[in-house]
Formats: sequence, structure tokens, C-alpha cells
Amino acid sequence: MNGKPSNKKMKVVFVLGGPGSGKGTQCAKIVEHFGFTHFSAGDLLRAETKSGSEYGTMIQNLMKEGKLVDSSIIVRLIQKAMLENENDKFLIDGFLEMKRIVLHLRKLSILNPSSYCFWIALKLNWKSGF
Repeated sequence: MNGKPSNKKMKVVFVLGGPGSGKGTQCAKIVEHFGFTHFSAGDLLRAETKSGSEYGTMIQNLMKEGKLVDSSIIVRLIQKAMLENENDKFLIDGFLEMKRIVLHLRKLSILNPSSYCFWIALKLNWKSGF
């Protein structure tokens, strides 16, 4: 995967929330109304395992063993997806270690100092039954 720095002035929104909190629903609305490109950690991981790549095989083995995929692998998948996309507005969801992900992306110059980063945290209301 290419580690080239980005000259894009990107807007990146990290969407946080547990399973069933509405991340996918809210991301779909933001994509529809504001033209963001949405990347889900789960979708990126599944696509990579289907690709049959070295990373895909490694991810598949970790998942079979019930282990977490290292954040550096997830960062590389995000990096690749962002650099291959023409858009400059991204929604990224599904990460437990968001701070570490952001630091990795900055270190790789994917998020440059002129990029905008925002956070949306969704909370599941257990009393309402979703």
C-alpha cells in the first residue's frame, strides 16, 4: 500500500458508538446530504479478506482465532481507501482505538495539518429498545 503524503485538505469525521447505536444510519444520512465518502472498519476488513491479499489472509486468521486486528493494519486499509478516493470528505466508523488511528494517519501524512477532524459519538438508548 502506498505511503505517499496527501496534499488534499480533507474533512474527516470519526463516528463512534457501540453496535446498534445508529452509526450506519447516521453515516448514510451524512453521505446523502453532504457528499461524504463513508468507510466502515468492518467493511474494509471484510473486503480485504475477500481480496485474498497477504493482509486479507492475516486478518482472516486473526478473526478465526477470535483476536483483534492490530490498529496498524486498519490504518493501512483506511490509508489505501482514502488515497484511492477522489473525495476530500470522509466518514470513518467502527474503531475502538480512534485516537491511535488518528495519530497513525497523521504520522503517515494522510491527515495533514490543514485537514479538519471531527468526532460524532452516538449513545445507544437501551430504554427505548433502539
